[in-house]
Amino acid sequence: MNSPWEPKIVAFLCHWCSYAGADLAGVSRIQYPPNIRVVRVPCSGSVDPLYILKALREGADGVLVSGCHPGDCHYLSGNYFARRKFLVLHELLALLGLRDRVHFSWVSASEGQRFADVVKAVTEAVRSLGPNPLREGESTCDAS
Repeated sequence: MNSPWEPKIVAFLCHWCSYAGADLAGVSRIQYPPNIRVVRVPCSGSVDPLYILKALREGADGVLVSGCHPGDCHYLSGNYFARRKFLVLHELLALLGLRDRVHFSWVSASEGQRFADVVKAVTEAVRSLGPNPLREGESTCDAS
């Protein structure tokens, strides 16, 4: 008997804040779904939109990008840069029908509970969408 489908979510977490928030959630034993696979990045501003598209193309059902709160970036303006980049990416994702699979959040190092709440919300949102229709080797449009 097969187990029910569970979403696979790639989470790009800022080293200074969101990753530390995830660590705080862990050491505080705050429960959250085990559906995320963490990629620690120096800053949310260093996440290339192509990384997000590649994660989706290679089978991730959802993507979470999380960084420092605006104004609290350790690289001064990295999260502002990320916010502008991701506004443009959201328009592209809408054209591809993937907008609801990509989520952005701001979580500080002291917000372990907030990190857990974000992961729960993203997991539920992606679960409600079902498996990613865009996977490596599967055509999403008819080439004829």
